[in-house]
Amino acid sequence: MTQKLSNAQIAWRAAQDIEDGAYVNLGIGFPEMVARFQPEGREAIFHTENGVLGFGRAPEPGQEDWDLINAGKKAITLKPGTAFFHHADSFAMVRGGHLDVAILGAYQVAETGDLANWSTGPKGVPAVGGAMDLVHGAKRVAVITDHVTKKGQPKLVEACTFPLTGVGCVTRVYTSLAVVDVVDGRFVLREKLPAISMEELQAVTGATLHVEGEVGDLICPEELADA
Repeated sequence: MTQKLSNAQIAWRAAQDIEDGAYVNLGIGFPEMVARFQPEGREAIFHTENGVLGFGRAPEPGQEDWDLINAGKKAITLKPGTAFFHHADSFAMVRGGHLDVAILGAYQVAETGDLANWSTGPKGVPAVGGAMDLVHGAKRVAVITDHVTKKGQPKLVEACTFPLTGVGCVTRVYTSLAVVDVVDGRFVLREKLPAISMEELQAVTGATLHVEGEVGDLICPEELADA
């Protein structure tokens, strides 16, 4: 199967579901891209675990101030009202349930909502880190990911085989092929690429995809296909 969304298109789709005024934490790496695609007329307040709330877009190349970084060590800019605070206070916000949304990457997501996004292997994310706090502190947890691994193995599975980041925490998954909700221990398909049949999608999914009502078309801006 050759047709799929680019990372930028997946990030764009996830950004469309962030409510105006939401307090949002974006995981290190790919999820950080979501901040580029805030819908017109909406503004999220972005939080980073190292102690910044309300920061702005990445600076232009050459304009970085390396005293101003996010948890992924990427340069950030400041917006009016940006706040700085201690690392412990940052996690008090997370654990206290003050974040509306957390968006993370994943190695695997189980149909029960279990998330695995770190590994004990020689490559990949070597420790669970603050993700374990985020997935149980945020009011809504979403995952953005390719639908399959580089070797073509499903990332949406019946049960995770990687170490767990959190149990029963994921509510929605945005993949390169579909938008899938976790509902009562099942994967419920909400949107899929129009060119992909249900049979093709199910063949690359490691657990049963359930359909409740109409399945929408997953359509993203074409100009992001190569971004």
